Amino acid sequence: MGKLKLGPLEDDKPVKISVELPAALHRDLLAYAEILGRESGQAVEPAKLVAPMVARFMATDRGFAKMRHAARSRSQRAGSAPPKAE
Repeated sequence: MGKLKLGPLEDDKPVKISVELPAALHRDLLAYAEILGRESGQAVEPAKLVAPMVARFMATDRGFAKMRHAARSRSQRAGSAPPKAE
């Protein structure tokens, strides 16, 4: 069996948002949660996967990282503090 990109979910204070998913994506999310639950031995709520999946996507997006770094560098050169991550 292959290794999933997501590991155990962190317990963090959430910010609530609403999103609409296409039905096919929702089915895939349900399947992912089922497989992750089987591998971890614990039930996984599919909605709890969205945040770590988005975080993983953003963490591995080289274009985003490059542009974010450039924006922070410009902010620091202009004398303002970089935005804090929450």
